[in-house]
Amino acid sequence: MARTSHRALRLLSLLGSRRQWPLRELAERLGVSGRTVRRDVETLRGLGYAITTVHGPDGGYRLGTGHSLPLLFDHDQALATAVALQTAPTTLFGLEDDAARALATVQQAVPEALRAAMESLRVTRLRNHWEFPGPPIDPAELSAVGAAVRQRRVLVAEVLRPDGTRPDPTDDDFAAARRIEPHHLVVWAGRWYVVVYDLDGDEWRVHRVDRLRPRPTTLRFGHRDVPGGDLALFVMSSHDRGDTPAPWPCTGSARLDLPASTVARWAPGGSVVEHVDADHCRLTVGAWSWAGIAGLLATFDTDLTDVRPPELLKACRRVATRYTQIPET
Repeated sequence: MARTSHRALRLLSLLGSRRQWPLRELAERLGVSGRTVRRDVETLRGLGYAITTVHGPDGGYRLGTGHSLPLLFDHDQALATAVALQTAPTTLFGLEDDAARALATVQQAVPEALRAAMESLRVTRLRNHWEFPGPPIDPAELSAVGAAVRQRRVLVAEVLRPDGTRPDPTDDDFAAARRIEPHHLVVWAGRWYVVVYDLDGDEWRVHRVDRLRPRPTTLRFGHRDVPGGDLALFVMSSHDRGDTPAPWPCTGSARLDLPASTVARWAPGGSVVEHVDADHCRLTVGAWSWAGIAGLLATFDTDLTDVRPPELLKACRRVATRYTQIPET
């Protein structure tokens, strides 16, 4: 009986996590036969849960519309929640404290056995040298962008300078408020980006969310496919995402005989790629030593010119000489 009750609770948890489940998938997840799943569904219905049977080749079961569930976690979900809340990136103002409070709230809402499992998993986060999250974002602004993406509503957004200040209208780099269609909200390398179609420039762009000051509108927009149809590739290969060099003991740059889209895709976090022409770009990157930057530039396996500053040029030559002296055996 205990085994049956546990399985029924897991079935209820699965039904609450997705709009619709085929019978075969439910049976596989629970490790039982289809007949047993049907029997457990009837058990849940007898307890008052509105579970709808969906007929047809893609049919199965779904939880009734508008039916609310108590907080039901199985063991793996409880551990996943504990890990996620303890390792959430601190890219929103106040998120670290909010995540800790959310974890405490969840722990109080689950059964004692799951609470013990969650409390036993204490995580200490150590920052990797290559993590370069952007400045924390105001949750209200992130919510405004996220709501516009979900509701497909046009935003009027002002693009800020890298230091977070508004550009002077007399400056050459002044960016007036733009009308944009926000299609995708993306998190990559500790930064929040929004993939937009710029209505004023008639082009696709990738913007850092922390560099935008969005104003919602009531104008709706339709679906558009990102260029190439691959969202991840488009974001990673866009060199003008608004990134700035991360603080390092040493920072240098070089002109590479590769297009900006190629270098941007593989450049380390905290670097900046500038378009020069169709076949060349400039990469600015930092490291703990000049030799470290030389090694990073070498990973692109292409010709370099206009290496700056002189310390980086000397390090490149020193590394090249050192490599030529490696014994063959």
